[in-house]
Amino acid sequence: MQEELVEAWRTNCRINLLLIDQIKDAGMPCTLSTRGGRGVAGEFAHMHNVRVWHLQKRAKDLAEGLTIFETKVVPSKAQLRKALKASGKGVEALLVGALNGEAKRRGFKKGIFTTLAYFVAHESHHRGRILLTLKVSGQTLDQKTQMAIWGWDQM
Repeated sequence: MQEELVEAWRTNCRINLLLIDQIKDAGMPCTLSTRGGRGVAGEFAHMHNVRVWHLQKRAKDLAEGLTIFETKVVPSKAQLRKALKASGKGVEALLVGALNGEAKRRGFKKGIFTTLAYFVAHESHHRGRILLTLKVSGQTLDQKTQMAIWGWDQM
């Protein structure tokens, strides 16, 4: 069961990294906001920040050394990859620790699978926003990448 839990989380993380790699640099600042809201890079930064905030609340030691991106900062692809890899490992340790009943590792009250589902649902929502933003901005990803994010058995 632990291996399946970890693999589901890692697949989600690989999809995020694949998207970052496939988005052209010109697509990273794109936004649909008319009031200065998040661009594509900001969506990825937000996903990382939410991971860190949950780690600070649910497994404080796993958040140590992880940075939070400021709201108006537009991180580079390299910064996003590094941050998402680090916070992804932290969330993985939280999930495994909570599953195994380790002290100072708490998931949601409804259980560890609800915790995993929350993280995946949250990040999937933002991936959808990213894809829509890119499409409307004329930065559409190639068909292979668009389909790859749904090929969890292949990721």
